[in-house]
Amino acid sequence: GFAKECAVVTHHRLEPDPDGGLRPAGPLEEPLIVRPTSETIIGATYAKWVQSHRDLPILINQWANVVRWEMRTRMFLRTAEFVSQEAHTVHATSAEAVEETERLIDVYADFAENWMAMPVIIGSKTPAERFPGAVETLSIEAMMQDRKALQAGTSHDLGQNFAKAFDVKFQDANGKVEHVWATSWGMSTRIMGALIMTHSDDDGLVLPPRIAGTKAVIVPIWKNDEEQAQVCEAADKLAAELRPEIGPVHVDKRDKMRPGWKYAEWERKGVPLRLELGPRDLAGSQVMMAARHDRNKQPVGFQVLVQEVKAELDRIQQDLYDRALKRREEATVNIDSWDEFTKTYEGEGAFAMCHWCGDGDCEQTIQDKTKATIRNIPLERDETPGTCVHCGKPSIGRVLFAQGY
Repeated sequence: GFAKECAVVTHHRLEPDPDGGLRPAGPLEEPLIVRPTSETIIGATYAKWVQSHRDLPILINQWANVVRWEMRTRMFLRTAEFVSQEAHTVHATSAEAVEETERLIDVYADFAENWMAMPVIIGSKTPAERFPGAVETLSIEAMMQDRKALQAGTSHDLGQNFAKAFDVKFQDANGKVEHVWATSWGMSTRIMGALIMTHSDDDGLVLPPRIAGTKAVIVPIWKNDEEQAQVCEAADKLAAELRPEIGPVHVDKRDKMRPGWKYAEWERKGVPLRLELGPRDLAGSQVMMAARHDRNKQPVGFQVLVQEVKAELDRIQQDLYDRALKRREEATVNIDSWDEFTKTYEGEGAFAMCHWCGDGDCEQTIQDKTKATIRNIPLERDETPGTCVHCGKPSIGRVLFAQGY
């Protein structure tokens, strides 16, 4: 299933040729595939490790570089080589594998929504969109600011397909020899692309506080050496009070950049909160607190700074989620006619909940005509029977269509 996406090595290393250049030393007896993911390597390894039911389950998680033969790359989203978090598990029963598959898609959804502030829709992929060799693929789908969808994580029930391909067997408690039941699940560095396109703006990154490397930056402001010493000392003291409560806080004491330049730089970097401290603020025992995502500014007294900063970071986190959710809800529609469907995807696009007949050829035709794909079959959806938005055949409920990355 990965064949068209694989990078294939067909020849040995280069060697000098008579003209002073380089030439391949010769063709390989068997082409080498640069791995698009690790199921084959892991499967061959598990075949050596697994002997008994006492060896199960085995749960391995890794970060690994993988390669796809991308003809047209797109920064963060589709690159020839990227880092993939992928796990590979083997179990004694189908029920355990299914439980693992479902548990992990919930973990990904929790991370996306509660840490990245990115609402997602959980669902199962159609047979045509499943991971090659999987019995079932679950995905989380998020809407970007341009109304396109991005698959942010997947979890696969591999059944016994890979176990049979690589002869991964175990002896159960009764002495019967069976193939294991396997899962794999993964999230790649494209999640950074999702983060950027969900929240950021033309001024740079916008980072949810829970995943921001720096939670707040304090910018001391001064006009002379005496003021510099006073405000920098106060800034260091405030940072020391904040760090145990909120995490990393940076004090920008650089003396060759003006405050406005520093503000713009930290906005580009997406730091959620900026605290401005000048001589007047120091005299009034306060700072000016500015949120990155909505530019809301307010004075905050030193004595309540810790609790006010914690509350503001919570507000920012929730605001980013609510803003993304509202955007998705406003761009999610039920569509029942082919004419409306085509007009939607000739325009600005949408998350369209539509009836589909379940036929893979019809699914492919829709994609060829509109570039819209079935992102997934949501676990929570309208299962009222209807007729397919394209061919008019009976449907057993609505599925999620969108153009995507």
